[in-house]
Amino acid sequence: MIIEDDIVIEKVINELKKTPEFERAGALVIFIGFVKGNLGNNVRVHELIYEAYKPYAETKLSQLAKEYSKKPNVIDVKIYHKISSLKPKETTVYIFVAAVDRNTAFNVAKEVLEKVKHETPIWKLERRNDGEYWVLGDGKRVPRPKLIRESQ
Repeated sequence: MIIEDDIVIEKVINELKKTPEFERAGALVIFIGFVKGNLGNNVRVHELIYEAYKPYAETKLSQLAKEYSKKPNVIDVKIYHKISSLKPKETTVYIFVAAVDRNTAFNVAKEVLEKVKHETPIWKLERRNDGEYWVLGDGKRVPRPKLIRESQ
């Protein structure tokens, strides 16, 4: 699900618990991503702007959650991704994986995160002290060309 504000984690957990299948749960892994403010080498991030083609991004996130919910020993998967302008330390993505055991829950959460980063049409523009960069799913950064304005 595409969101613009933080979610209430306890509310999502309570929703998961309402399903009859949750009685089989032995673990719930919650991954929460944050905006990094310090990338090292004196590189500071001031803002991260997430954009998406919302109808397709919502569909893709829903498909991933359904696909991974059908994996052996997985009970349910929920994915929430923010689309907005975010500052360092703010949350970006939430992934919930309820499973029969902790190994399954951890492994599936990691797989889901990688799929979200590589397959969902969500774009990330990093505004830093050394310029602006598009961040690709594999972490590669591509400088955003500066716009040339004509003098009036």
